[in-house]
Amino acid sequence: MCSEHRRGTPREVLENLRRPMPLRRKVKLFLRNNWLKIRTRSDCCGNYGEPGC
Repeated sequence: MCSEHRRGTPREVLENLRRPMPLRRKVKLFLRNNWLKIRTRSDCCGNYGEPGC
């Protein structure tokens, strides 16, 4: 999703959140990936296709 260092579209974000996985893991990945983006001041966390990326 974050290829070529661009921001994801709302559609891509929703696709990542709809992936089948346990809610606890989905929330953990969402928080971790957004924290990576905030910490590095980047538009992408580098974990393509995961929630929050």
